[in-house]
Amino acid sequence: MMKIGICGTGLMGATMAQIFAEKGYETCIWGRTEASLERGRKIITLEADAPLRFTTQLEDLKQCDIIIESIVEDLSVKQDFFERLSEIVDSETILATNTSGLSMNRICERVKGKERFLGMHWFNPSNLIPLTEIICNEKTEQRYVDAVYELAKAIGKKPVICRQDVPGFIANRIQFAVLRECMDIVEKGTATVEDVDAVMKYGIGFRYAAYGPFEVADFGGLDTFYHISEYLNQDLCDAKEPQKMMKDLYIQGNYGVKSGRGFYDYSAGKGEEAVKIRNKKFKDMKECLDKWETYGKE
Repeated sequence: MMKIGICGTGLMGATMAQIFAEKGYETCIWGRTEASLERGRKIITLEADAPLRFTTQLEDLKQCDIIIESIVEDLSVKQDFFERLSEIVDSETILATNTSGLSMNRICERVKGKERFLGMHWFNPSNLIPLTEIICNEKTEQRYVDAVYELAKAIGKKPVICRQDVPGFIANRIQFAVLRECMDIVEKGTATVEDVDAVMKYGIGFRYAAYGPFEVADFGGLDTFYHISEYLNQDLCDAKEPQKMMKDLYIQGNYGVKSGRGFYDYSAGKGEEAVKIRNKKFKDMKECLDKWETYGKE
């Protein structure tokens, strides 16, 4: 695959387009209006001769090998968009959505050629986080999954395959299970927000940066993990609704960095500084992971 279409000119769409163009792929980014294209241009930083062009015409994507959508996270909008797109492009063009949690089966209900539709979920910031989830709908054919998997590897991503259309796919299911338990610990007065974050950064997260949970369990001993599971599982949080900590912050309009306040204070320029520090940490971590990939292969 050499011709890439990106639909959406926000931060995710623009950075995805930049990544593909930097790797030499002929890339076309679509925006609904000229104003939206201008927004994308302000995000993208490329050499003048980079293989990237901008358009407001979906017909310009007709010859693309794959089109990745990153528009508003609204089911009906995505359904309408893909229904129209699937009628315009070639029958072998792979259609992918960057949704972070909406159902593949629902999004592609009116798509012509459901077998070539799948999810390609990137993580923000997409230029720093290696993971990409590939999510199947119930009719996705393996040859399209394989093609997207190889494309992700070719641009330096670490792809994984979610073979069933489950809410949250893989990453968000794990992320929210962890967050639920963390909030339960704080709400019960067992520890502070700061101490829970410290446990993740300097203990659990330290391990998980190098090894996944199954590998950690193997190193720790499955006999030990089994016996801990016997008494601990029954005491873990299993809340089915958003917890009070999250609900209170949401009602107050405290959405985190974007609003200047969340579990922490990001007012008076602290948010901008926090983003810079986050990106620097992610960059450092990516360099470590790239180095670790060579271990055992020398």
